[in-house]
Amino acid sequence: MPRLLARAIHFDESDRNVFHNPARTGEWAVSGGFEFSNWAQGDLVGKARQAFANGWLGVETFGRVTFVATAQIEQVEFDALLRQLAQHFVDVYGAPNLEAALPVALEELEHMAELCADHAPNTVLTVLRELTEAGVREQFRYIEANDAGLDQFAIHSVPDE
Repeated sequence: MPRLLARAIHFDESDRNVFHNPARTGEWAVSGGFEFSNWAQGDLVGKARQAFANGWLGVETFGRVTFVATAQIEQVEFDALLRQLAQHFVDVYGAPNLEAALPVALEELEHMAELCADHAPNTVLTVLRELTEAGVREQFRYIEANDAGLDQFAIHSVPDE
């Protein structure tokens, strides 16, 4: 059975206006809720609030996007994302080295794969976050692909052999 992950999609230009750093259309994405693990109510202002409330994290630009769509991912792409996300944990979050960051990055990617697993390609996903006393709470919504499909929005690529 092919593995699914999610790619950033845009229905309009609004993400350019609501996020400090918008994700690029077609890049692979994860929930990215880890970015907010130490946030408090005072951090939830302006564009940062928008990123917290409903932004997925692109794993290439590390920008945010409102909508993602499920798409098949090849193992070679998955492995490259794993390394890229692990390196991000080293560069931005202070992981001691790539080897220490790899299991955490794998957990993030596997979580995203689980969110996508039971849905057809081109299913749109949204996330809604809230800050609770217990921490960040995420809720996910799935919008099944219609007959027209989302191929016109989602970029699908095949890695070079």
